[in-house]
Amino acid sequence: MTSRAFITGVSGLELTAAEREFIRGELPWGLILFKRNVEAPDQVSALVDEFRSLVGEADAPVLIDQEGGRVARLGPPHWPVYPPGATFGALYELDKALGLRAAWLSSRLIAADLSDLGITVDCLPLADVPVAGADAVIGNRAYGTEPGKVAAIARAVTGGLKRGGVLPILKHIPGHGRATADSHFRLPTVDTSREELERTDFAAFQPLADLPMAMTAHVVFSAIDPVQPATTSATIIGEVIRAGIGFQGLLMSDDVSMNALAGSITDRTRAILDAGCDMVLHCNGKLDEMRDVARETPELAGEALARAKRAQASRKPPEPFDRQAARAELEALMDRIGTA
Repeated sequence: MTSRAFITGVSGLELTAAEREFIRGELPWGLILFKRNVEAPDQVSALVDEFRSLVGEADAPVLIDQEGGRVARLGPPHWPVYPPGATFGALYELDKALGLRAAWLSSRLIAADLSDLGITVDCLPLADVPVAGADAVIGNRAYGTEPGKVAAIARAVTGGLKRGGVLPILKHIPGHGRATADSHFRLPTVDTSREELERTDFAAFQPLADLPMAMTAHVVFSAIDPVQPATTSATIIGEVIRAGIGFQGLLMSDDVSMNALAGSITDRTRAILDAGCDMVLHCNGKLDEMRDVARETPELAGEALARAKRAQASRKPPEPFDRQAARAELEALMDRIGTA
């Protein structure tokens, strides 16, 4: 049986009996992990293995948000702390080559951590371009405020992940940097002209349009669609993400349970799919909501299935890597910022 077009979270460190029944019966395409699902390496690996056993797919995607900085689901004492994206931007200003090298090293080390656990997808890189006065939800997660610089660092991050056998998810397309609200809590509206958006925000995503997967922004761009956020806007998905930016990979929503979206979980799921997203992401692990999402989500088929298959096929085994040497090199590069 073909997987359904959604990615699910789960509630805790191990699956409940009800979650096992749900996963076995509904066959989500992937699983996303959060801090509530993480205690120790063996426990995470067991959770990942059980999910794949239940869906009957040895390489079923398992996702995590492991950016570095404040967005990190894995951390001490079992996993290292990695710098936020803005650190690479600061080093890039000192020396472009060193900034790109640090971004690559950090993501290659993150990929090694994830591969150890069987996690195959990281919700990274960001191509959001923040502006003065924007909400801090992006903040120092961003690589910079100039589109070319952001795209260059994002490409380096992507390279490190892929060399480590981990697929990237580009976010938050077509841009969350101007949002004056955190979409976890309420819907942001951006009133910038389309011409300016194309010159700045959208321009950071265009050089990355070949990436295998991307995650939408729960943001209204009033100059293009004054009502619907990008996630549920057929106009933005069709005219901006697919045509303007040129992204043709697997397009997933940001979390359907975030308060930026209106209506019930059922309504939101329908709207996401009707707008042209290939995949619905549900993160909070609430089983009643998971069932609502599954009820409204079809089996993967057509172009969405083809995109999912292409994304998975693009993942290659990790290449040989000296983790200790890479960590020492990254630390030395980080010291350059402190002494600049």
